[in-house]
Amino acid sequence: MMNHIVRYLALFSIATGIYACDDDGLDVRDVEVPDGYALSAGISTVFLNSPVAYDTRADWIASDADYAARFRDGDGLYDDTRTISGGLGPVYVGYSCGSCHLNAGRTKPSLWNGEGIYGEGGSGPSGFSAMLVYITRRNGAFFQNYGRVLHNQSIYGVKPEGKLSVKWHYEDGAFPDGEPYQLCYPEYTITEWYADSIRPEDLFCSVRIPLRHVGMGPMMAIDRHEIEQLAAKSNYPEYGISGRANYITEKGKLQLGLSGNKAQHADLTVELGFSSDLGVTNSRYPEEICEGQLQMQEGRMMGLTYEQLDIGAEDMEDVDLYLQGLGVPARRNVNDPTVKRGEQMFYQAKCHLCHTVTLHTQPRGSTLLLGTQLTWLGSQTIHPYSDYLLHDMGSEIMGVGLNDNYVSGLARGNEWRTTPLWGIGLQEKVNGHTYFLHDGRARNLTEAILWHGGEGEASKNLFKQMSKEDRNALIQFLNSL
Repeated sequence: MMNHIVRYLALFSIATGIYACDDDGLDVRDVEVPDGYALSAGISTVFLNSPVAYDTRADWIASDADYAARFRDGDGLYDDTRTISGGLGPVYVGYSCGSCHLNAGRTKPSLWNGEGIYGEGGSGPSGFSAMLVYITRRNGAFFQNYGRVLHNQSIYGVKPEGKLSVKWHYEDGAFPDGEPYQLCYPEYTITEWYADSIRPEDLFCSVRIPLRHVGMGPMMAIDRHEIEQLAAKSNYPEYGISGRANYITEKGKLQLGLSGNKAQHADLTVELGFSSDLGVTNSRYPEEICEGQLQMQEGRMMGLTYEQLDIGAEDMEDVDLYLQGLGVPARRNVNDPTVKRGEQMFYQAKCHLCHTVTLHTQPRGSTLLLGTQLTWLGSQTIHPYSDYLLHDMGSEIMGVGLNDNYVSGLARGNEWRTTPLWGIGLQEKVNGHTYFLHDGRARNLTEAILWHGGEGEASKNLFKQMSKEDRNALIQFLNSL
């Protein structure tokens, strides 16, 4: 039974940027919102509570036959397993976009072995890992025989660049009311270096598990001026909060960063992903990722040639369209009394000062790689629960912290983009795990909150001071997003 009608405006005209006309001069479409749900992303909202909640097209895609066909093509390119003949390798991290982003979410990483309680993990002899390993010298420079990413997989006959292993350390704690908790942090070791054996004291290593591809289209359509205004006003000294925007130079242009763990990219990095993660050459990155390394010689001995590009620009734009055309799961159980109580606790803990509830998209929507304008995404009210700004997350918790010593654009090692929370409560259903934070060290949402330091310290302490009932309500609210 539908309980109410939400009316919103859908942008149509690419040429003029105005709304398509009806008798009143506007094209107004009706969205029927099922009882217990709430819109998360305006026109891009989908009402699903299933394993495909992240991997379903928004309804506006079906309004245009060309968009629908290109969405299907992009979906196929995203999920299709690459082989040697399809440009995979010689070294790589994943064999398809979907291998690391199962159902457009976060494939369970191999950092945890077994149930993720006392196991060890990493790249290991078993192969696929579903994670990225960034390596640099301690002065921030790259190693001559490696790039920014350790490619721990390779095609037959070629050596991977190295293998990651992780040892977990555990520390017990308790909330003021006596309820126990446990936090764990990783100790990484890289072995089986294909060339130089790099000493641990010379190495910074940052491990990232996949991001959820939820809300990519609305994110790319966000009004950049609104983000900059948030940065100008994001100063709450009483809570130690002061967010700032990241700016990066991409394609010869200084731009506001939105995507990535540190807001280090201005777009969805489709071209970079094909190149760096899969070893698939393209017009922006025409060289093999291991150009000049021994693996190139090994590949040529196997008869491989590297003269042609592995994927075309039009195909990559279709992948971009697929990502931006995915629906955003609606909020669920919004009328549940415990969820409502948890929402109050969310505000009481001041989580909303960084996890901004409501933002807006710019009138003309977003632009794909080759210039296609997605005006459907324009002038929308969205609820990503993020300000997309950088915040200092602290350096010292249990003697370690969330500082990964990896600089990205203006972002320092201890700074991270506020993670968008929309769809977060469906991760277990979509991907079968509840590992959170950039490296999956948090095994549930409670642990993720307890890892907040720096600008998140005040919210963490307010959460810890709550009663067990209120803490559980806050977690239930997060699971409703």
